[in-house]
Amino acid sequence: MDQQALWRPSAERIAGARLSSFMTAVNARCNAACTDYPSLWRWSVAEPEAFWTSVWDQCGALGERGESVLEDADRMPGARWFPQAQLNYAQNLLRGGAEQRGSADTDALVFWGEDQVKRRFSNAELYAEVSRCVQALQACGVGRGDRVAAYLPNMPEALIAMLATASLGAIWSSASPDFGVQGVLDRFGQIEPKVLLCVDGYWYNGKRVDCMARNVQIAAQMQTVERCLVVSYLDAAPDVAAIRNGQRYVDFITPFSAAEIDFVALPFEHPLFIMFSSGTTGVPKCIVHCHGGALLQHLKEHQLHGDVQPGDRIFYFTTCGWMMWNWLVSGLASQATLLLYDGSPFIAGASGKPGTILFDYADAERMTHFGTSAKFIDALAKTGLKPRETHRMDPLRAMFSTGSPLAPESFD
Repeated sequence: MDQQALWRPSAERIAGARLSSFMTAVNARCNAACTDYPSLWRWSVAEPEAFWTSVWDQCGALGERGESVLEDADRMPGARWFPQAQLNYAQNLLRGGAEQRGSADTDALVFWGEDQVKRRFSNAELYAEVSRCVQALQACGVGRGDRVAAYLPNMPEALIAMLATASLGAIWSSASPDFGVQGVLDRFGQIEPKVLLCVDGYWYNGKRVDCMARNVQIAAQMQTVERCLVVSYLDAAPDVAAIRNGQRYVDFITPFSAAEIDFVALPFEHPLFIMFSSGTTGVPKCIVHCHGGALLQHLKEHQLHGDVQPGDRIFYFTTCGWMMWNWLVSGLASQATLLLYDGSPFIAGASGKPGTILFDYADAERMTHFGTSAKFIDALAKTGLKPRETHRMDPLRAMFSTGSPLAPESFD
């Protein structure tokens, strides 16, 4: 059967792509002799040390790389990448805030909680909030190797607390508040967190969903948790009296003023995230991602595969219980603005038509990259909705459906 391409980039777009710049650089520095994508891929597989060194350099990773690139390459598991490296994932994501603290600058992140809540942070404001959280975590004894767990929506406090955790060399793990009590205990019970963040509730399909009763049960059964921090979303001052070691998040950070963050320099393979398998074949299995590996892989995927440029505004519909949240937030390392969304993607936007809220968001915030699932696209197709006809979507340059790029021209 003949196949016809849905979309092809122009010669101008190809010339301006970061992948094209990368190919030019490796040809000059490594004599890679790449002429197109297949030849670049073949070179990356044949010369992995040169390839990943080039990713580090060309994609702008911050840190001390060291001389050695790969040890024990024939061992699986057992191979060690960049064994002399020292870096910090959070420092790479907060570089914009460090440079622009105290100034009026561009958005670091924008948050929509359905059509109920809208917030935004500049790079300087994000850096300041992370700094306060870092100091608060240090004051309650969190340090290198400790675990901080979050039972939170995809909201600014999740990003802030993750960056604060990573800056200290502690290890982050997160789950979505739509998980039940046992689902959370099955995951976080394995990793023995010192601090647990949770939310008072969230909005879904225009309705308030209260989480406080679940928070009480979870904190009561996790004996390693020394501080359970409740983030306000539905109410300004949730009652935390019934939660073991409970404290409002805002009270946790209030004593501290923004200051320079002293990022802990860590080995390339130091644990960063603990994620989990789905749990369909028993208790969810822990999956550990490291500072260096997560950073380089996400820099590669954002810049070389997604063509994320400084100043781009990227979105992926995800919860904190899916690895795409970790992928999304790494966009800060490529100097992009994060567009966070929590709630149902099917609520009506300004047009009154169900399923238009995310496209209202795309228009309002000049979204350049839109990520969602094939299931969402299929559901919209069944309704007959054609975003190309109802929304401008002018800056939109890339779409991702469960990891596969779709051109905006085809999204109708």
